[in-house]
Amino acid sequence: PSIPVPSDDEDIADDLTLDELDFDDFSNMDAPPPPPSGPKVAFIPYDLAPRPKSVIKPIYPEIAQEAGIEGVVVVQAFIDERGRVKETLILKGVPNTGLDEAAMEAIRRTKFHPAEQRERPVAVWISIPVNFRLK
Repeated sequence: PSIPVPSDDEDIADDLTLDELDFDDFSNMDAPPPPPSGPKVAFIPYDLAPRPKSVIKPIYPEIAQEAGIEGVVVVQAFIDERGRVKETLILKGVPNTGLDEAAMEAIRRTKFHPAEQRERPVAVWISIPVNFRLK
């Protein structure tokens, strides 16, 4: 909206009105598109976060090594009540390098101690950064 600014022109009438608006003109518009159907990651509270039983060891893709590509891939993983990885999603990746796929595969292979809520195992979503650094 514009900010009203006083005018030096004294010929402007104080009782100006807008033309009649016809709201029926909008009735022939298409409905908006449906919301995107992406994965629904629900927050599940926990007292103790899931912990990997071993070090997460991604296999560095050969093509990324040869190209000198480094980076951090952040994977969202769903860990069930038994510590198994049931689903993975890329939150932040390094596209078209193979690093995203290598990070997800490494996390899928990893066994976890499950998250706990009130000393009971619960299934939760967690974010896991996976570093790819050349030596």
